[in-house]
Amino acid sequence: MNGVTVVDHPLVQHKLTLMRRKETSTASFRRLLREISTLLAYEVTRELDLTTMRIETPIMEMDAPILEGKKLVFASILRAGNGLLEGMLDLVPAARVAHIGLYRDHETLEAIEYYFKAPEDLENRLVIAVDPMLATANSAIAAMDKLKERGARNIRFLCLLAAPEGIRRFQEAHPDVAIFTASIDEKLNEKGYIIPGLGDAGDRMYGTK
Repeated sequence: MNGVTVVDHPLVQHKLTLMRRKETSTASFRRLLREISTLLAYEVTRELDLTTMRIETPIMEMDAPILEGKKLVFASILRAGNGLLEGMLDLVPAARVAHIGLYRDHETLEAIEYYFKAPEDLENRLVIAVDPMLATANSAIAAMDKLKERGARNIRFLCLLAAPEGIRRFQEAHPDVAIFTASIDEKLNEKGYIIPGLGDAGDRMYGTK
């Protein structure tokens, strides 16, 4: 699909398979999510802008590459987004963090906002929004709306799994936002869950029902 990058690295796919297994424990699921998020962060940040700075190595001076511009922002779509956030901060510890509180109404499947807190000056920063699932896309679309309202102009969306239906709806609403995912699964079921999927990521991460 145009605008969608599937991260097919063998380690990503191996860890995703372990996460899908229903017998995987809460502790193992949480650990795997942190590990896989670091690998996904590597891909979603691949095209960050670089400049050079003059440094001195133990041998000589040189012009060495370094990230250019303001520090990027990881925007976690609560609550499950925090599972991806931790591993990404392992890779980019200086990143700023935004939190977007959304929950899905199980009757209407619509996203309900309850919290939003973000760094200032979003218009001059790359914002990477994270949520394990792109299912109906209601929460993701609402999160992008909110980030753009606050001035964000350069946004990428990172998830573990995406459904074709969710990708289509997301791209209709936000065609300028690139999607990065570990897998495009088959479809959504009648309850709006991804098939074959891995269940509710938040519940599996925190041991809730």
